[in-house]
Amino acid sequence: MTASSRLLPRDVARVGAAGLRTRPQRAVLAALGIAIGIAAMVCVVGIASSSREHLDQRLARLGTNLLKVTPGETVVGDEAHLTTDSVDMVGRIPTVVSVTATGRTDTHVYRNQYIPPAETGSIAVLAARTDLLSTLHARVASGTWLNSATAAYPAVVLGSTAATRLGIAAATPDMKVWLDHQWFTVVGVLDPVTLTPELDNAALIGWQVAKANLRFDGYPTTIYTRTRDDAVEAVQTVLARTANPEHPNEVKVSRPSDALAAREAADTTLSGLLLGLGAVALLVGGVGVANTMVISVLERRAEIGLRRALGATRGHIRLQFLAESQLLSALGGASGAVIGILLTTGYAGYQGWPTVVPAWVTAGGVLATLAIGACAGIYPAWRAARLSPTEALATP
Repeated sequence: MTASSRLLPRDVARVGAAGLRTRPQRAVLAALGIAIGIAAMVCVVGIASSSREHLDQRLARLGTNLLKVTPGETVVGDEAHLTTDSVDMVGRIPTVVSVTATGRTDTHVYRNQYIPPAETGSIAVLAARTDLLSTLHARVASGTWLNSATAAYPAVVLGSTAATRLGIAAATPDMKVWLDHQWFTVVGVLDPVTLTPELDNAALIGWQVAKANLRFDGYPTTIYTRTRDDAVEAVQTVLARTANPEHPNEVKVSRPSDALAAREAADTTLSGLLLGLGAVALLVGGVGVANTMVISVLERRAEIGLRRALGATRGHIRLQFLAESQLLSALGGASGAVIGILLTTGYAGYQGWPTVVPAWVTAGGVLATLAIGACAGIYPAWRAARLSPTEALATP
């Protein structure tokens, strides 16, 4: 091929775009398949990344150094209990920053004295220490938390779910609930506690008033402890022996942040499945592009023959249809990437998450569309280039 017969890149793009301009509806429909596949992949990865970033921010705010100690079972299968001084013993571990506890009581809370006793709403009544809120990094939605004064009197702080079930929107001076045949003043309502959701459906009262008025035995049923960030695993290994030196096998130790990590792992598995579905959609879109290009060759045989008669080589024809296929796929890929980013941004904003779309998924989508465009255009381009000028011009 002589230098004068070579097509410049801009000429290749121009002749490739000419075929798309003459059949805009077909081009849009073929590109739509590519766009759906790319949008699905970008959206799935973007939403998963945004969710993961939101989780990381929550864990950074809540801390992953919280450990929870609860009683297990005895060797004969009975319910075990922690000792009354287990909180103090845990607090003596050098790397423990703070420690607090709650204790379950055998009573229930009702909106008023006319509620049937069986309709408990599954709300637990827990004795709580006054430092519970600071240790858990929890917040009060309305009212105040228990202090040294209110902890000794009939005052209660409701978890977010418990307040909803009791029909209480906010804590007010005249708001009361019926608890163990006496009125307790609602002094506060908590925001949802992410790391310890068991508190969301609980009514929390002071440790002193629980022992004095509710026959609370003083045994903690859950101990919450914050450790230094570099000592979480070390403290976790000694907590059972510290909380119950005689029977450490009757103590359960857990890390609440692990539950959030496990949920994230489940979300990642689901994201992998959805990503596979997006890849299938992308493959179907590629087949649609190939089909469009084959039909385009059949319909444009006269055009191909005329170009060959005017001096276009087989290489020129191949480049024309390959460029047309690449442009068609690139149009779908770019549109899909934009749609995917917009959907991710909208969904993340609706959920209150930060918007995160990894650069690799956008770049990967572009490369995937180029690869699909090349594969989809190889056979049509080869078929078009094989047509001789006389055969093509003779087509009716």
